[in-house]
Amino acid sequence: MDKVIKTDAEWRTQLNDLEYKVLRKHGTERAGSNENFPKNDGIYLCKGCGAPLFDQAHKFESGTGWPSFYQPIDAELVGEKSDNNFFMRRTEVHCARCDGHLGHVFPDGPAPTGLRYCINGVSLSFHAEDEA
Repeated sequence: MDKVIKTDAEWRTQLNDLEYKVLRKHGTERAGSNENFPKNDGIYLCKGCGAPLFDQAHKFESGTGWPSFYQPIDAELVGEKSDNNFFMRRTEVHCARCDGHLGHVFPDGPAPTGLRYCINGVSLSFHAEDEA
C-alpha cells in the first residue's frame, strides 16, 4: 500500500471545510447529518485518498446518527489508535493509507464481530457496485 502524503495546503485544496475538519483535524460531524447514503450494493471509499474501506453489506443501523459498520473490507486499511480526549477512553479509526480520521470503533456491535465502526459520513464517498 502506497502512503498518501500531502501538505496541509494540498489537503485544504482537495477537501471542503467540513471534510478537512474531520479527516485532517480529527473533528466530528453532527449526528444525523449524513444519513443519505444509498442502500444499493457498493463500497465506501476514503474521501481523502480513495482507499476502499467499508462494504455496504457490513453496514447496519446503530441508531447513533452516524454510518456504522461491523467490519472494514480489509483490516489493514483501517488503522487504530487510543483516543483519550474529552475525558473518554475510545479507539480512533483512521485510513491507513492517508491517515485521515474516520471515527471510532466500539465493542457493542452486532455479530459476527461484535464491533461498531462509528464513522463520520463526510469521511466517505460511496461507489455503487453497478458503476463502471
